[in-house]
Amino acid sequence: MMKKIFTTFFICGFLFFGQTTNQLSALDFSSSVTDFFYDYVDPNEGTTSFRSLLIPFGGKAESLGNAFTGLCDDISFLNFNPAGSSIQKETQFAVFHNSWISDSNYETIAYTTRFNNFGFGVQASCFYVPFTEYNIFGDRTAGSYYTETTGCINLSYNLLNGYNFKGLAIGLNLKGSWRGVPNYADNDTNQIIENSGLNQSALGLMADFGFLFRFNLLKFYNSREANVKVGFSARNLGVALTNFGSNSGVKLDDPLPTILAAGISITLLEPITLSFDFKQPINLFDFSTYLLPSFSVGFSFSFTTFFSMLIGAEIKGGNPKISAGAEFQLSQLRMNLNYTLDLASSVTPLNRISLSGKIMLGDRGRHIIDQQVDEYYMEGLKLYSNAQWQEAIQIWEQVLKLNKRFDPAILGIESARAQINMFENIKNSLKLE
Repeated sequence: MMKKIFTTFFICGFLFFGQTTNQLSALDFSSSVTDFFYDYVDPNEGTTSFRSLLIPFGGKAESLGNAFTGLCDDISFLNFNPAGSSIQKETQFAVFHNSWISDSNYETIAYTTRFNNFGFGVQASCFYVPFTEYNIFGDRTAGSYYTETTGCINLSYNLLNGYNFKGLAIGLNLKGSWRGVPNYADNDTNQIIENSGLNQSALGLMADFGFLFRFNLLKFYNSREANVKVGFSARNLGVALTNFGSNSGVKLDDPLPTILAAGISITLLEPITLSFDFKQPINLFDFSTYLLPSFSVGFSFSFTTFFSMLIGAEIKGGNPKISAGAEFQLSQLRMNLNYTLDLASSVTPLNRISLSGKIMLGDRGRHIIDQQVDEYYMEGLKLYSNAQWQEAIQIWEQVLKLNKRFDPAILGIESARAQINMFENIKNSLKLE
């Protein structure tokens, strides 16, 4: 335990080491980065509503530069690929805090669990930023919060999940968002206008769809887990409605920030994982409006079973970002600390910090079943090697009752039956002679 605590404090200090860089040099560097990426600024950026849907929860996914569509190995999949709930190792309850820009914050609470190949999850998030209104004399006339609150229900299923091919996971998120704009005052009377905020508030109704393939390729270590994952998702497909406080009726708001994404992750050696994402925004109201894509890359290195370092980078329009984080586990609590450096705006301030805490609630007995499957399978191999093929078949049939797609047992049964048939044919041929 002391070793874990020491490691935790060490990485926390490491993440924030070097933040006292000379401010003048930092400003010069930031300006140079901004100039370099100027040609990649998206002229249509900011033309969609509910921009908080583009903010990551924080935690591990942001540490990996948001390259998570093809990884989905923790509850952050809810933000990237809804197919992820059907492949989670454990039930998880998580809270996230993401300290965003200009005094804004993004809070999330989420839960996911899995019943064999069926996954389920729920999530609620709230983005908020202080809203204060002053009149021409500098007197405060109104103060509250601008908010965007999102709720999500997730369902997914992993088809054809076997020993070699880990299946095709498909998933769906059903989401609703509410943009809350506070009432504001009349410029002449300084009186709060009734329903003025409601007129600009909005309701978003949308869905996410996702797919995830898992298989083995160039795998140089032993593990039940597939070392390659390929994911695809379509996020925020829907509409937003506004003008609720007006007598003229509800109207369509600006389009939602719809995104088509593809990602891949690969673990060549067990402690090292690389992930890559490509995301293409689209405008559902006008498909001719072109929005620039974004690219992400992430790298994680597991020093031990309870501690990992993560780094990532993302280029989105003219706004490059670099992230670094650490994930560590103490008993059933898994924590992540992340810092994102926004190179196009500022270098020195600690302006982008996110934290997450996940309580790992077990795997519903799947590990125990896997151990039983392995024991039965090895027992069957011993019987097979002793030419006790019928007994081996009986044992391997017990394996298939626990895991009907355990390919080694299926192949073993086929081989044992072939051996029995061969010896029966030899006996019959001898009788004929």
